[in-house]
Amino acid sequence: MAELNPEILKWARQTAGLDLETAARKIGLNAARGVPGTDRLAGYETGNSRPSMSLLRRMARQYHRPLLTFYLPKVPAPAELGQDFRTLPDQGSPSNVLLAALLRDVKARQALVRATIEDDEDATAVTLVGSQRGVTDPLRLSVALVAAIGFDRAEFRNRQSAEDAFAYLRARVEAVGVFVLLAGDCGSWQTAVEVSIFRGFAITDDLAPFVVINDQDAKAAWSFTLLHELAHLLLDEPGISGGAPTAGIEQLCNDAAAATLIAPDELADLPLEGGAGDIVAIGELADRCRVSRGMVAYQLFRAKRLPLRRWEELRDRFREEWLAKKAATRAASRVSPGGPSWYVLRRHRLGAALLDIAREGIADGSLTPTRAARMLGVKPMSVYPLLAGTGRSRITT
Repeated sequence: MAELNPEILKWARQTAGLDLETAARKIGLNAARGVPGTDRLAGYETGNSRPSMSLLRRMARQYHRPLLTFYLPKVPAPAELGQDFRTLPDQGSPSNVLLAALLRDVKARQALVRATIEDDEDATAVTLVGSQRGVTDPLRLSVALVAAIGFDRAEFRNRQSAEDAFAYLRARVEAVGVFVLLAGDCGSWQTAVEVSIFRGFAITDDLAPFVVINDQDAKAAWSFTLLHELAHLLLDEPGISGGAPTAGIEQLCNDAAAATLIAPDELADLPLEGGAGDIVAIGELADRCRVSRGMVAYQLFRAKRLPLRRWEELRDRFREEWLAKKAATRAASRVSPGGPSWYVLRRHRLGAALLDIAREGIADGSLTPTRAARMLGVKPMSVYPLLAGTGRSRITT
């Protein structure tokens, strides 16, 4: 049996953003025989004593690391996850620690998907990745986005809701070989990553490109984020997105996504008077375009139709209203239990493309249930019920 590596126990705790006292409390390590929990934990990390298997499992859960990590011969090198496009100073905050865990998990799952596709002799490269490398004109990039996925703005807007419009867009994107995941936590609501920390990220790959959208965000914002991250793929610029863009790649991807969803004339023609009527006008345009009010307000600011202070005022107001609505919805769901099953929600978060890869791999024997479970981020016993749902919806033109 492989030896436990005390050095990695300490590294895993520290990279989870936990000091000895906090970690001992989270893993339920209490005082024993007069020795405080912190001292017991320090002893495990220096190799003076060995933790039980149940304690190791609690460490793995609280440190957001696979159990096998503790048996590696040395501390693993940081995963290559692309550029951090965010403008966030506190990279050691708890939310950033959770984001790092989420990134590691998705990167590992993406590697499994790629390995599975590589085993298929009929696999072909996803040509849109890097197809616009070096482009700096947002309108040109927008045209490329539309052409790459066959996007129809009228069809997008004809959907009944912003979530239905996102489903249409997601299907177009997945149809060309991009995997689109909704993921905003590390397995439970207690580990949710705030929208202020990240909105999405893209993993560029010629066989298994991934786009991940923080589903803690408003559903009306998902489509914009998807197009923004898709623009990163076309530019071959992987990385994490979040916060207000200032310049460079982030601004380019923002402008390209906005131009894809809203025509410049629609922004130019919107009646604005500086009062309460602006909120109504912005809301009507947002509803018509199946996007968020915050996105419309920001594009009006970019078009110089709103001054900075007015945009910031509207941005904060729209966010507060959304948070209030989200809290009310959560409270109502506690009072009135029911709704979609866990499997329905999980399928929605994973997306049809990822489910199809796992389903096909199980069917032809190239994937074991254990490996498929790792790819899907579920327990092995959940794989077959999860894959029993309907396959990918066919796109109609």
